[in-house]
Amino acid sequence: MKISCQEGLVNGSTFAEKLSNLEKYGFEGIELAGHELHDPAKVEERITALKNSPIKASSICGGFQCEFVHPDPAKRRACIEIIKRFLDFSGQVGATGPITVPIFNHNQRVPDLSPYKTQHQLEIELLTEVAKDLAAHALKAKATLLLEPLNRYESNSLADIGEGAAVCRKVGPGCKVMADFFHMHIEEPSTPKSILAVGDLIGHVHLADNTRKEPGSGDIDFKAGFAALKKIKFSGYMALECGLTDKPEIALPRCAKFLKQCIAEA
Repeated sequence: MKISCQEGLVNGSTFAEKLSNLEKYGFEGIELAGHELHDPAKVEERITALKNSPIKASSICGGFQCEFVHPDPAKRRACIEIIKRFLDFSGQVGATGPITVPIFNHNQRVPDLSPYKTQHQLEIELLTEVAKDLAAHALKAKATLLLEPLNRYESNSLADIGEGAAVCRKVGPGCKVMADFFHMHIEEPSTPKSILAVGDLIGHVHLADNTRKEPGSGDIDFKAGFAALKKIKFSGYMALECGLTDKPEIALPRCAKFLKQCIAEA
């Protein structure tokens, strides 16, 4: 298991400086901000800096409207095209892949067609069909589509990592589930048991404590979760997606030390 950090969390006036700081703080990867990848100059900056750094690109997060199960086909197509570009870029820089959720609760949803099918059933079926096309593209790009379940207050399209894994099984290679400790702390009765249940279908991990701040600032049992990840032989990246309780130069090295201790003791 390797620890990563979202680029927006780390201090540095340039991307190369951010990489240098992450190396100094004890991290091994960086999660790229998708919104930065629409600018060709920033894309080249990242390619060049990553070539010259031991810090590797772990994943891509954000940078587009998550509307894969929107009732408007044009909105779905727009999301699909961006994710395909992100998959290609992931393959180019060696990242696992882009992270996506089906849709956020504040966005327009497909209608409830009960008793024919509920809104949730329709969304899962639509997501599965969309993901099949993207997973095929991912395999060609040598990357992975990462589906993220969110807690009930942000979206209920994927209720938990078990439901996310079920979609991945139907879609096949090229698609895996992204396990987020913050969301699992809300939705899963037991984070370790849920991790063990989905096994090698976990492709990436997000880390935040129950406070939505960096791990070690709250009461989530990361050692128990990491022990489960070890049992399923997860060897990928775990990226910070959270706020910080202090300045990055203080909070990030402290968090890296805490995470490495948890991994060692798990």
